[in-house]
Amino acid sequence: MDLHPCTLETLYKMPHRTTIFLRLNRKNMAKYSPSFTITTTLLPVFVVVSLLLLVVVPKAHGARAFFVFGDSLVDNGNNNYLLTSARADSPPYGIDFPTHRPTGRFSNGLNIPDLISQQLGAEPTLPYLSPELNGNKLLVGANFASAGIGILNDTGIQFASIIRISQQLQNFQTYQARVSALIGPDQTQRLVNQALVLITLGGNDYVNNYFLTPITVRRLQYTIPQFTKFILAEYRKILMQLFDMGARRILVTGSGPLGCVPSQLAARGANGQCASEPQQAAALFNPQLVQMIQGLNQDLGSDYFVAVNAMNMQNDFISNPRAFGFITSKVACCGQGPFNGVGICTPASNLCSNRDIYVFWDPFHPTERANKIIVQTIYTGSDKYMYPMNLSTIMQLDSMT
Repeated sequence: MDLHPCTLETLYKMPHRTTIFLRLNRKNMAKYSPSFTITTTLLPVFVVVSLLLLVVVPKAHGARAFFVFGDSLVDNGNNNYLLTSARADSPPYGIDFPTHRPTGRFSNGLNIPDLISQQLGAEPTLPYLSPELNGNKLLVGANFASAGIGILNDTGIQFASIIRISQQLQNFQTYQARVSALIGPDQTQRLVNQALVLITLGGNDYVNNYFLTPITVRRLQYTIPQFTKFILAEYRKILMQLFDMGARRILVTGSGPLGCVPSQLAARGANGQCASEPQQAAALFNPQLVQMIQGLNQDLGSDYFVAVNAMNMQNDFISNPRAFGFITSKVACCGQGPFNGVGICTPASNLCSNRDIYVFWDPFHPTERANKIIVQTIYTGSDKYMYPMNLSTIMQLDSMT
């Protein structure tokens, strides 16, 4: 495709009312769109730009790397390689995965990172601990997440060997050294700067720390509002470490509606109502996370961080599941006890026959279909869910640079 007499970069610098000549070569254009038949025309710049985005941008989406940090909501198999009880490597996990086998994902099928990779036009990232993560596979990115971890190092101690966030960041440093040996330091820096990053932390700090037992060390130290401020201050430090390591497009998720998951309905809820204290915690954590992201971006002078308000996203289909095609948002598909919310999902658990009509797969984690709704909202959602922009806007903006 030939632009004459200016480049695409020049186009974006021109006023929108400017009119230019665009010379399109029919043979070259066919590579991008066989049905594209314009040969010579006179168009306003905003039309030209829109035209070019439609035919050129999708090819670029798959080129960017994708890095994932966090807990079981985004772990795609790292804990398979650890001596820990926080594992999803036995049936019926993975029952709806393409292989119909457990992979270490805490899902009946695909999880949130898998679905974001699809939006990027890329193959799923491999777990950092996978022996298959080498050579050109490194250039796709890596998933560093580990089920059970939180913002705080004392979160998830009951799970023994898990990859805490400090170690995940160290693994990211080692990853960059491995990639640098493959493509050189300059190209590695460019790959990391242009990558999309997803980090999911916070829920375990409440459920598997503060609220783990009726009396915990953190409960004795802090009220719920105080604890929320404490972990958000620690989260900010983690995000700055990611930034210092080269990350520039970082999706930062809040917690879901913690009191409404089947495990909390079974343990703390009254008559099927969401548990009040975990709900209070989530209601404090999510808006304050958005405020923290806003402050970080102001301090750094650009929108490097994007807050994903997971509570608002999930509240929609928890409060009105039938509007989204679910029959229940209270009972897990796989589990036992009240609401199938006791213990973990095992081969001996109750198992629903149709996972698509359940919001929750197990006592803690959404089904693949619920994950698809979440990721679609990440991609196209308003600022009620995505602040200051959604993923489609990020991809469009980045395609212009």
